[in-house]
Amino acid sequence: MLKGRESLIRLIGKRRTLSGDLSVILSALPPLVRGEKVTAVGDEEEDVASTSLSASYLVHCPVCGTAMRGGDQAINAHLDFCLVKGKKRKLTQSTLFQLKYSPKAKFESNSPSNNTLGFVNQMGPTAVSFIKDSDCQKSENLCVHATYEDQSVGNLCDEKVDALYQDKMPLGSNITTSQELNQLILETLIVGRRFSIEKELRLGTSIILVRDPNNIKDCNAIKVLSADPGCGKVFGYISRDLSKYLSPLIEKFSLSFEGCVTSAPEHIFGPVPIRISCLSPASSNMIDSEVFRSLWANVVHVVESAKTNPTSGKTKYQENLCLLIKEVLQDNRHLFTVDELSFLESFLSLSNDCQRLFIRLYMRKGPWFRLSTMSYVEILNIEEATKELSERGYFRLSSAEVPLDDLKRILNVLAIPDLRFLQNIVDKRKNLSSRKQDIIASLVSSYEGRQCPCLPAVLIKKYGVFVTISETAESLFWRAQRLFFLNGEQDLSAFLFADLQIIKYPAYNCITTDKIFRNRSDMLSFEEAVKVAQIMDQSIEENDSITVAQCIKMSELGLSCFSEHAIQSETTFLSLFSASWVYSKVVLLGISFLEKEHRYIDAITLLRRLLSVFTCDSRRGYWTLRLSIDLEHIGRPTESLIVAENGLLDPWIRAGSRLALQRRILRLGKPPRRWKIPSFSMTFKRKLNEVHLQGRPLNCEAGMKSRFYGYDGEQCGVEELALQYYSSAGGQWKGVQSESGIWLNIFGLLMWDIIFSDVPNVFCSRFQTAPLDLDTDNFYISRKDKIESHLQNIQAGMAEEILIASWQSNEGTSCKGVNWDRHSLCDLRAVVTCVGGSCLASLCRHLAQDYGSWSSGMPDLVLWRFHGNYTGEAKLVEVKGPRDRLSEQQQAWLLFLMDCGFNTEVCRVSHEGLHNS
Repeated sequence: MLKGRESLIRLIGKRRTLSGDLSVILSALPPLVRGEKVTAVGDEEEDVASTSLSASYLVHCPVCGTAMRGGDQAINAHLDFCLVKGKKRKLTQSTLFQLKYSPKAKFESNSPSNNTLGFVNQMGPTAVSFIKDSDCQKSENLCVHATYEDQSVGNLCDEKVDALYQDKMPLGSNITTSQELNQLILETLIVGRRFSIEKELRLGTSIILVRDPNNIKDCNAIKVLSADPGCGKVFGYISRDLSKYLSPLIEKFSLSFEGCVTSAPEHIFGPVPIRISCLSPASSNMIDSEVFRSLWANVVHVVESAKTNPTSGKTKYQENLCLLIKEVLQDNRHLFTVDELSFLESFLSLSNDCQRLFIRLYMRKGPWFRLSTMSYVEILNIEEATKELSERGYFRLSSAEVPLDDLKRILNVLAIPDLRFLQNIVDKRKNLSSRKQDIIASLVSSYEGRQCPCLPAVLIKKYGVFVTISETAESLFWRAQRLFFLNGEQDLSAFLFADLQIIKYPAYNCITTDKIFRNRSDMLSFEEAVKVAQIMDQSIEENDSITVAQCIKMSELGLSCFSEHAIQSETTFLSLFSASWVYSKVVLLGISFLEKEHRYIDAITLLRRLLSVFTCDSRRGYWTLRLSIDLEHIGRPTESLIVAENGLLDPWIRAGSRLALQRRILRLGKPPRRWKIPSFSMTFKRKLNEVHLQGRPLNCEAGMKSRFYGYDGEQCGVEELALQYYSSAGGQWKGVQSESGIWLNIFGLLMWDIIFSDVPNVFCSRFQTAPLDLDTDNFYISRKDKIESHLQNIQAGMAEEILIASWQSNEGTSCKGVNWDRHSLCDLRAVVTCVGGSCLASLCRHLAQDYGSWSSGMPDLVLWRFHGNYTGEAKLVEVKGPRDRLSEQQQAWLLFLMDCGFNTEVCRVSHEGLHNS
């Protein structure tokens, strides 16, 4: 894989659907000018100078009507393309001439109140209770009875909300006698109908509630069973929110509940309304119990909340997307135009069927779907939902005239027998191709050559209507999803994993004082850069070198629009969401591509561009190293040496990159280029402890990973062979093959409270496993006092205690670098104890100061052994096979560990015979 490709793939995440030829799409993208603005709802900035109007004002193409922004060059290129296609001109749209004199569009802000608590309540009791508020602490079990417009509740902190609801507690929550308890009727729903064998429920069916403690999804689950003696039919479950409080009442206080079905569900898997009451007599001591009263108050509260704010039978994935949209609109209204806000808000008012169908198709690969083959049990009328979504602009339907690219994608939906049927209609020759793509190419060729112009009509008549998500809907929902998760790797499935407790996210407070995107222009620039990144990735995948070159050129142009001052002034970790950051990744991948093509002069130009634009960036080490290497490739060793020497003066060049530059200087800086030996030459003369191990090889071929017969006679790699050696003849060591993994585990556990401490702007999404600034210098700087105080405790010998407490309280919770399954608590405790507090404190400080540069390249093995009285020693071993050598990053780690007092060693495995112990 080319250098930077994997990072670019993670940045892009789920690819957006791009219609048309990639090079045409690329040419249609407007150039980005730093500081351009498009006023949207919430913008309060003044008009820019008339010289920048052409880059900030949205202008519609007079031919196709597409809204664009940017300079004349991009608009003219788009206009030329439209004129070539021969489309009729739309005279109602603004012309390019009018653009020169158009005032900037302004809109009044009509954003609703900033009420987080209100919109969470709208989602009903099953919505994720996560409230983002920089002024309030989070309360996991908080349920709020506020409408969206209720200003009095929206700005209250948790204590005030609790006080408010002491006076507004639902009827039945303050019971005083057992008679009141037994007479109280609760109305709720049966959910989880998919797990029921009995699909039909009639009005008046008697039911009972039974605990299901062995349920792997929810330990508080409560089953709804038939009340008929000996029947035992399972009708479904009580909702998770209600079970959370009913379950301990049934288990601890021996209460029992029965009831009946009050109405039939809309469909067999829909929620079933029921009415239940308590049967078991309750003693006065039970009712007077503070625990009982608290649980019962919560039961009544959840039931009443469902009445006042019903979810109308919403599925969980519906609730999740609606919650996502509401949060994005609340926090980022300034990034959307009035029309875009209206479009997103209209989704919340769609029918259940429409919302469900849209989400179903949005989550699928697509982009086109065959309507006649779609079937979802929770969607009652797919045809009506499709029609409504099409009328509201969320869907686009196939027609008798479709663009060529859409026709290709529609044909790709069909199975081979269907394609052969169409092929026989178009071309009745025998011995036609049987490969799907060949048949599609033949059909498209016939349509394009006007041999079969009615092909789209035949498709609709034979196979029905095909549907795809509209470009507007796809773009806006992609943007909302990106703003919510702040990355391209997560999507709505993150909600599912959290709901099913497959992934448990850590607890932290979101304290936001700065916006990720300051204005709409920054966000649009970022989106366009991501689109260029996607085209770059697709082009490399398709080996389209022409489009790759265009992406590189456009990314270089994008970087040239960002001044050095602008890059330096941005907060380091927030700059990850800038267009310049995305373009730098595209350019880096382009450099790797050019070097593979031996186009070193072009690569040198791009490397100089990156180094001139990003003056404060930890990636400068790799860029400088590549620049020095490429200069040597083109026969300019003196210039290569100067670049390497200047690189050592750069404080942003660290770790292995710094060592690699020093090595290049020693090699290139010989007389007559340089007569004086640099002082750092002693670094490479430092003696590393080495042990030589001989093994019986399985293969000796170059380019293949070395395999050996182990001491037990089984096949193994060099690391396993080394572990066997150290556990026997090497000194009775215990150990694991870890590389950086075990140390990142230890760092994450020891520094857990520091990592998830309250720092502004580093947590902006509920689905983060680390703060945004962990890989930057800002992590240590903004927490320096806390970190140093914590490291003193580690140095004083409290590391094992901290490790155990962190493991027990956070086990299973996702955290960057922490793998709960790879290393046991027993092994981690042994390593921490044997390494010692002083070495651990130095290692944790080093990672805290520069996690991004030092989170890889650590020694392969961690070994330990105890000497009695709970004291021991540890050793870190880098294992190298017959043809391997230490990388600069590995050597940098070994030198650092030696300076910190670690016992380090390099184990070199050779082929010559079997080691004789």
